[in-house]
Amino acid sequence: MRLVESRTTLILTYLVLGFAAFIALFPIALLVLNALKPAAQIVQNPLALPQVIRWDNFARAWKDAKFNQTLVNSATLTGLTILLVCSTASLTAYVLARRKIKSWKIVTFYLLATTTAPIQLFLFPLYFGFAKLGLINNVFAVSLVYTALYSPFAVMLLRTYFLAVPKELEEAAIVDGATHWQVFTQVMLPIVSPGILTVALIIGLYSWNEFLIATTFLQKADKLTAVVSFFLLSGQYSSDWGEIMAAALIIVLPVVVLFVLLQRRFIEGMAGGSVKG
Repeated sequence: MRLVESRTTLILTYLVLGFAAFIALFPIALLVLNALKPAAQIVQNPLALPQVIRWDNFARAWKDAKFNQTLVNSATLTGLTILLVCSTASLTAYVLARRKIKSWKIVTFYLLATTTAPIQLFLFPLYFGFAKLGLINNVFAVSLVYTALYSPFAVMLLRTYFLAVPKELEEAAIVDGATHWQVFTQVMLPIVSPGILTVALIIGLYSWNEFLIATTFLQKADKLTAVVSFFLLSGQYSSDWGEIMAAALIIVLPVVVLFVLLQRRFIEGMAGGSVKG
């Protein structure tokens, strides 16, 4: 009886997981399928197999979206944001985890409020301020906006990692003559590295796909990000859907490859971040 129940449970589990995998992979499969078809065939039946494979969709997408420049801009902006967020959030989270703060509830409320507040509330003041300072079309300035936007989430997540580290490790290092900075860099950071990797992946994904701030503060043609250049491929009256699908696949591919390569570390990091502090 128990054997039958275990087999039934196993079959149901595989069915649920298979259905979930189908839901997750179907959009990507459809994207790949349509990236290889002419625009007319996509309009006629987007679910049909390509009658003629159009590899030139990728060449035209690369040229028209200027991906040789815009992908570099996106990578630069994403890299700067990851560096700034991980460095500032890890320092802040360590202090919040190890220091007794009387106004912790206020700090928690502030972090949650800034995480959930829509960026549209700050967009116009930021734009006028950046315009007066001459920071429009400045990639580093936009990375600072991203850092301010994503840091509260990173601080909340990394704090749970630091709380899970026993204080005895720090005390032992201090007894051995280590400074507080050495304790942080040589003891704490290696332990919480899965959390930092998780934050880097999530923040990188947000920064890579962000559109509103990028299109507002980066307006020159040589400063556009890949997502903005992809948006500009769509015409007002007509669109080449084969080229658009190919461009979308080019943008999505680096993110998918990165997650596939680091999926185990990412899952471990998310599981470790579930510790409550």
